[in-house]
Amino acid sequence: MISYIKGPITFKSPTYIVVETGGIGYRINISLNTYTSIEKAEQVKILTHFHVKEDSQTLYGFAEAAERNLFRHLISVSGIGPSTAQTLLSSMTPEEARAAIIGENVAAFKTVKGIGPKTAKRVILDLKDKLIKDGGDMPTVITASGNTLREEALSALLALQVNKVQAQKVLTKILKEQPNLKKVEDLIRLALRQLN
Repeated sequence: MISYIKGPITFKSPTYIVVETGGIGYRINISLNTYTSIEKAEQVKILTHFHVKEDSQTLYGFAEAAERNLFRHLISVSGIGPSTAQTLLSSMTPEEARAAIIGENVAAFKTVKGIGPKTAKRVILDLKDKLIKDGGDMPTVITASGNTLREEALSALLALQVNKVQAQKVLTKILKEQPNLKKVEDLIRLALRQLN
């Protein structure tokens, strides 16, 4: 119904903002992830999801389409409401959440308030195939030559007891910034530097 709202931010907190447009102030609930993206902004164009229940109508806002898409996927899972989805997106970035779901990493969800092991398994079961279909196996597409490099670096980092989700995130970031990287040891070194 409301795709986005554009205008000056008249109030800002880590959980919600008020955006004024056409003389109306819209209260929009946000995740910490979105708050970090718009923290210094005075004007905003925020993507929204309009959630209607019997007793309330609530706007949820997102700095990026990827976060909004993941939010919509999450609230489609039985037992996950908008506030739990928002909490999850405040505890992890959309990339980390995607990687945890696709990688079937139940342990990654234990830091999220309101999501126990059973709910985490349900989220993974319901969303893994949808997320792979939506955007491929990994959050970003890497050239064929980069894949073996990435896989070797990932297995080396896992052997060094690095968290899989963090390792995937860092490797994706490095390969995006330095697509011409050729040596696996250089990639591992850069990843370890960023992880420390």
